[in-house]
Amino acid sequence: MSTRRVTLADVAAAAGVSRTTASLVLSDRGTELRISEASQERVRRVASELGYRPNMLSASLRSGTSRTIGFISDTVATSQLAGDMIKGALEGARRHGYMLFIGESEGDEDQQALLAEAMLDRQVDGLVIASMFTRERTLPRSLADKRVVLLNTVPSPDGERAPAVIPDEFTAGRDAVRLLLEAGHHDIHLIGAGPGPTDVAADTIAGRERLAGILEELASAGLTPASGHRSPIWLPLDGWQATQHLISSGVRQGALITFNDRLAFGAYQAISENGLSVPRDFSIVSFDDHQLAGWLHPGLTTFAIPHRELGLRAIDMLLDGATAEAPAIERLHLPVRLRNSVRTLGQS
Repeated sequence: MSTRRVTLADVAAAAGVSRTTASLVLSDRGTELRISEASQERVRRVASELGYRPNMLSASLRSGTSRTIGFISDTVATSQLAGDMIKGALEGARRHGYMLFIGESEGDEDQQALLAEAMLDRQVDGLVIASMFTRERTLPRSLADKRVVLLNTVPSPDGERAPAVIPDEFTAGRDAVRLLLEAGHHDIHLIGAGPGPTDVAADTIAGRERLAGILEELASAGLTPASGHRSPIWLPLDGWQATQHLISSGVRQGALITFNDRLAFGAYQAISENGLSVPRDFSIVSFDDHQLAGWLHPGLTTFAIPHRELGLRAIDMLLDGATAEAPAIERLHLPVRLRNSVRTLGQS
């Protein structure tokens, strides 16, 4: 059985056209150059029947592009929480006819630089630099004149500039407050940050922007947080401790905004251990839409990080010509996942 690769010349001969005509049709330029519809249809049918696949190496040499994109993350590739960013990037690359090369630095900036150099050596057409959590990244100087887009991260002030796409955490913070106000809640406690505008871990962009949005929306309603409980790490234990402290202080009802779902998991536990319940005694709104948020009882109302949409948008920005000469930060909306953790006051 022959394994010889079907060539463009084979397609042209079988379709009864010149090699140039076959090439133009298969590169989607047939209509532009006024090749008849009948000839175009014949070339495509023959190419499909023969199993023709273009020689990408030759095509890249002719066009000056490799139709490949490098995707470098810290821990996105091995994370269940943010893995949809890669799914979105893969989908975006496929839509544009590109392949994605994925590498992971595990947060090591030197390793990130080595991965970038290795991908550029392989002639990728651009790089997406991604982070598991929204934070600042220092870009290597070697990327100063390269096509780069940052995903869920922003350039540090002392590094190279690049366009970025991140979640719109500020608006999500405002929306979380608005949701609780519309349900009649005015005693709103913050779990993970606050009550002041600087009461949040300095290295968390998501935390800073969520807190700023929360405080601005409260202020617009003439309110301030009923209390705030800053946590350096947003794990279930931290949520449990903060909520336990709140209840021990005498607060036995109200509304909580937890700064991520893991804090909310701990808050649920502390509330239950004190003979109270969600949402009868405490309504809770959170952020992230962790995989377990819908499995809690009752389900957790939370604002979802649009991981897939972030990945898709990063690829579009990269291929649509976003450049470091016109750096911008684009923010994507966080949709709310309404479940049953918020009680409308006046309802039993």
